[in-house]
Amino acid sequence: MNTSASAKQTSFFDFLSFDLTAPLLLKVANVGFTGSDFPQPTQDADLLKQLSFVPGLKEILMLRQVHALEHATVWVLGQSTSYSSNFQVDNELLSGLSTEQGFYLYGEVNISNLRRAVTLALHRLTNGEVNLAVHPRCGTNASVAMLLTAGLAVGMHLLLPFRPIEQLVGLGLAATTAAELAPDIGTLAQRYVTTAIPFNLAIENITITRDVWGREAHFVKVRWRE
Repeated sequence: MNTSASAKQTSFFDFLSFDLTAPLLLKVANVGFTGSDFPQPTQDADLLKQLSFVPGLKEILMLRQVHALEHATVWVLGQSTSYSSNFQVDNELLSGLSTEQGFYLYGEVNISNLRRAVTLALHRLTNGEVNLAVHPRCGTNASVAMLLTAGLAVGMHLLLPFRPIEQLVGLGLAATTAAELAPDIGTLAQRYVTTAIPFNLAIENITITRDVWGREAHFVKVRWRE
């Protein structure tokens, strides 16, 4: 969503928001926010005013909001090819990468359909459909899985006797436990850490371009608005 992606620099935080392309057809659990939990439209703007002296804060806040918009756009594009409104269909041919300037969308998609999907995704997110901000193929889930596996493996290594059989059993338990816990913890991490409802984003333009690795993509450029 930018005009010249070759000149863009990826953010320090981009690795958290890269979406893998493994096939998946998923019904997302309807775990919504209660009225008191739903984010306030001015919370990020207020935080930025209060902590304006913190370097990079605006970029971090923008990245979290862009990340949510990226996920919601992929969901909306998937729903446009689905015959059931009860399921959120993950289009396995699409993936994305968020930056503080906007996000790249990889995969075959008509630019007019993408423009409609981004506009609808922004509208639905800011009007209460917060579950669209969470996506099962998000890189946040992969990062959580790796951290859990590493942490549990170290714990098992320290707790169990230093003999090969016990260590192998401990490693297997660590990997299995991490695989079970990672999806739920990854969802929580997305909801409360790596995404935010894009109340302060306005869509500028969408262009076909290439990312810093030379891959062709659409880039959705956004700007901050109070």
